[in-house]
Amino acid sequence: MLAKDWPTVSKIYAEGIATGIATFETNVPSYEDWDAGHLKNCRWVATEANHLIGWAALSPVSSRCVYGGVAEVSIYIASNARGKGIGKQLLQQLILDSEDNGYWTLQSGIFPQNKASVALHITCGFRHLGTRERIAQTKEGIWVDNLLLERRSKIIGQ
Repeated sequence: MLAKDWPTVSKIYAEGIATGIATFETNVPSYEDWDAGHLKNCRWVATEANHLIGWAALSPVSSRCVYGGVAEVSIYIASNARGKGIGKQLLQQLILDSEDNGYWTLQSGIFPQNKASVALHITCGFRHLGTRERIAQTKEGIWVDNLLLERRSKIIGQ
């Protein structure tokens, strides 16, 4: 993913926000804010017929050095490209890239209603650690649970 991809990446992000089951975010940030919150490596886009149709990136879970190998997954697919296996391709690439960059644990917080994302993560080797009950409110003020999924590398941190 490059800075020039941001207009389309942000549009896909906005589609995810609009679903109400992809993120607690209510607005797409500026590229500068998004960039500051995500790792400079481990950023990918998927294209089809020269159109950007999905993206995945990692963000640090903590600034503490002991968690330097732990990152959180963000993955979004354009509404007209869902169900085609794009998410699986992106997540598999993100996993490979994360291990190449020394990350031993990837985690995701997923709304229980987002069954496609849960299934994708399970398929790619994540396990359900638990449910954070009523962890945050949606933009409508509704308290929502969040599932915590984790993938531990089999080659890094052993």
